[in-house]
Amino acid sequence: MRLRNKPWAKEEMSKYPHIVIPNPKECKGNWNKVFGNNQPIYVEVGTGKGQFLSGMGKLYPNINFIGIEKYDSVLVTALERIKETKQENVKFLNEDVENLLEFFADNEIERLFINFTDPWPKKRHEKRRLTSEGFLRLYEQVLKPGGDIHFKTDNQGLFEYSLHSFSKYGMILNNVSLDLHQSDIEGNVMTEYEEKFSKKNMRIYRCEAVYRD
Repeated sequence: MRLRNKPWAKEEMSKYPHIVIPNPKECKGNWNKVFGNNQPIYVEVGTGKGQFLSGMGKLYPNINFIGIEKYDSVLVTALERIKETKQENVKFLNEDVENLLEFFADNEIERLFINFTDPWPKKRHEKRRLTSEGFLRLYEQVLKPGGDIHFKTDNQGLFEYSLHSFSKYGMILNNVSLDLHQSDIEGNVMTEYEEKFSKKNMRIYRCEAVYRD
């Protein structure tokens, strides 16, 4: 992904600390206080420009959503979306998912979304894939018992790898779709990439992976 540098992005985000949380380590274990309610918390890693979380926040006002995105030049677009819609149940972290345990306590999250992540196709980069064993271990720690991952990608190789990774880790696979937009799965909210790919009639792969209690 080529990024257009926006040197003003960090300063802009700093003006909205109620949307882009400036010190997420201080919120660990207390995210319900940040939102001001006891609603379930869902997290998207690699949230991009925020189209997915904005859409989810509108559909599910009784759920709190947190998007993690390390590129500030991308996240500033997500900020603009939420500023316009004034959605109080969507927050962002300008952080790296590798540091997930610094921001969330054990069992603090109920669901995690991974959408159109970098496939890192070379074998030597396997550990960077967000569905590799190391990341699954991180997610398991912050998710509640029986929590799940919802995963979407346009990359068949990454999807096959992820199904194997989930299964090898002992997770239960549900609603596996080899062509999401031709399936009967309801309530799908598209990301920016998904919208772009669907217009080209590209196949979208999706599954849900549940951690065992």
